[in-house]
Amino acid sequence: MILSKRFLDAVEYAFYLHAGHMRKGTKTPYFSHLMGVSSLVMEHGGTEDEAIAALLHDAVEDQGGQDTLNAISVLFGPKVATIVDGCTDSDTQPKPPWKKRKLEYLTHLKRTRNKSIRLVSAADKLHNSRAILADYRKQKDGLWKRFNVGKQETLWYYRQLANSFLKTGPVSLARELDAVVSELEAIT
Repeated sequence: MILSKRFLDAVEYAFYLHAGHMRKGTKTPYFSHLMGVSSLVMEHGGTEDEAIAALLHDAVEDQGGQDTLNAISVLFGPKVATIVDGCTDSDTQPKPPWKKRKLEYLTHLKRTRNKSIRLVSAADKLHNSRAILADYRKQKDGLWKRFNVGKQETLWYYRQLANSFLKTGPVSLARELDAVVSELEAIT
């Protein structure tokens, strides 16, 4: 794949939307997560649209809801907007209760036939789970205090995601996600 100026524009837009934000409980710029997810998408054969959607996958949920989704559609096209929308578990503020959102998102993932949504979502969840594992190695149980629902619910959600992706794909990301979640389950 050869990246075009659209990708650079998406990098700038994602940076603008998430400027100053940090990863939960860390001093790591949130933007690093977006770049990491986009990198995973590209490394696993994603298209430029999928790589752009990876950069913007949290924009609707965290930065403006439907107005942001509409802007993404105008700026980067309906394909990108569809992927971003498919990776969004809530577009309202305040967000619905955590368990309800996660159960609905898991159901959505099982039903979607859109491989692009599954690719970006799996890359997102893998990047997140890797970060959780790395932070656990540094902080041990103190890590779980940063999550609204704690260790058991967080691990439950990632196990459900891994199982879902193992059934529906993408296989390579699903296997790695499964391995990271298994390691988290074993050491915590």
